[in-house]
Amino acid sequence: MNKLEMTEAIILAKQAKALSWEAIAASMAMGTVWVTSACLGKNSMPENAASKLCDILELSEEVKAALIAYPTKTWEQQVPQDPLVYRLYEIVGVYGDTLKEVIQEKFGDGIMSAIDFTMDVEKIEDPKGDRVLLTMNGKFLPYKAW
Repeated sequence: MNKLEMTEAIILAKQAKALSWEAIAASMAMGTVWVTSACLGKNSMPENAASKLCDILELSEEVKAALIAYPTKTWEQQVPQDPLVYRLYEIVGVYGDTLKEVIQEKFGDGIMSAIDFTMDVEKIEDPKGDRVLLTMNGKFLPYKAW
């Protein structure tokens, strides 16, 4: 079973059980964003977490093996058409250079890790329209000179 087939099986089981990603992640005592990412094939899951997920969704050993397998992290190089994903690209397009400048001014020459990293999504209720709060927390990795 490949990652795409795994994702399809997980989504079908999730829908059949009427579970949210948040409920699945909470029952695993793990982060919602990370669990969802692994279920969509972008991260590998440790064996114990894969077992828990497969128990919750009543999925096969094939799905468990695919969850544990290391992914190839690639994505389309085209601008995405989904409006929400497109807006995230737009944010990076408009503010990417600014974020780079501000981060490097505060930390020095380096990058923010996407490996030693967490991300949370919160809903902030507001009478003028609910707000989305994305929190990205990555370790700073300075470039090495030698």
